[in-house]
Amino acid sequence: MINRILLRIKVIQILYAYYKGEDQNLGKAEGELKDSIEKTYDLYIYLLLLIPAITEFAESRLKKEGTKAGEGLRMPSKKFVDNKFAKQVAETEELKQYAEEHELSWSAKKTTVIKSLLDAILDFDLYGKYNESDENTYEEDKELWKKIFRQVIASSEILGKDLEDTSIYWNADLEIVHSFVVKTIKSYKEENGTKQALLPMLKDEEDQEYVSTLLANAITNGQEYNKMIDSHIDTKKWDTDRIAFMDRIIMQAALAELVSSPTIPVNVTLNEYIEIAKEYSTSKSNTFINGVLDALVEDLRKENKLMKVAFYSNKQ
Repeated sequence: MINRILLRIKVIQILYAYYKGEDQNLGKAEGELKDSIEKTYDLYIYLLLLIPAITEFAESRLKKEGTKAGEGLRMPSKKFVDNKFAKQVAETEELKQYAEEHELSWSAKKTTVIKSLLDAILDFDLYGKYNESDENTYEEDKELWKKIFRQVIASSEILGKDLEDTSIYWNADLEIVHSFVVKTIKSYKEENGTKQALLPMLKDEEDQEYVSTLLANAITNGQEYNKMIDSHIDTKKWDTDRIAFMDRIIMQAALAELVSSPTIPVNVTLNEYIEIAKEYSTSKSNTFINGVLDALVEDLRKENKLMKVAFYSNKQ
C-alpha cells in the first residue's frame, strides 16, 4: 500500500527530525521510520472503519424514527442502512483482526465526527439518486461508498481536525491514504465475502529493504553528501548558509538513493525528489535542486559511483 513515493517523503520527514533533534541516533531514527510507516497503515484501516461506523450510526438513528429522540433529525433510508457493500466491509476478517490488534475503532467519543459525516452524506446529491433508484445491487452499493469517500469524506473539515488531533503522523498522509482507501473499495468483490484482502502495508520485502537502506545511507554519509552539494552551489547566486534546510534534506536523500538503489533509474530519482521539493520546500526549490542534482549525477558517473541497471523498475 505504502508506495515508494510516500516512503521517500517519510525518509525526508525522519531526516528533518533527526537533524533538528538533540539526540542524533541512527537506531532511534530507524525506529521512528518504522513507527511512521505503521501509523500510516493505521490511518488506512481507520478510514475503512468509517464505513461500518457510519452505517451503524445510521441504523441507530433510523430506529429512533417517530420517537422524541428522533425528532428534527435527518433520517437515513433503509436501503442505505442495508447497504450490502458496507455490511461486507464490517465483516471483513482482515480488517476486524487488524483493528482489534491495534485498538482502532470509532468509539462513542467520536459521535460528533460520525454524525457530521452522516449528515453530509444525507445532503449529498448522489445519495438522493441512490435512494430513488430501483436498483438494489452490490455494485450500486459499492459505487455509492466510493463516491462518498471521494466527494464527502475527502473534504470533511471536522474529520481532518479529528485525525490531526489523533496522530501527528496522519495529517500529512491523509490525501494519499484516502486514495488507497478508494482503491481498496474498487477491489472489493461480493464473492470474496469476509475473506476480502486489503492492501498490504508494504508491497514486499524489497520495499522494506529499500526504505531502510535509504535512511541509513542518508544519515551515515550525510556529511559527505553535504560537501558534495556545497561544491556545486554557485556562491555568486546562493549563500550556502542560507539555503533552505529542507532543500538540503531533499538533496541528501536523493544522493543516498542515487548511490544505494541501483535498480531505480536516475531520471526516476531526480523527478521524484524534484516533485517532493515543489510540495515541501520553497517556490524556487525545485529549479535549484534540479540544477544541483544534475551536476552531482555527472560527478557520480565520472567517479563510477553511479551503477544503474538498464531497465525501468515498476516499483516507483
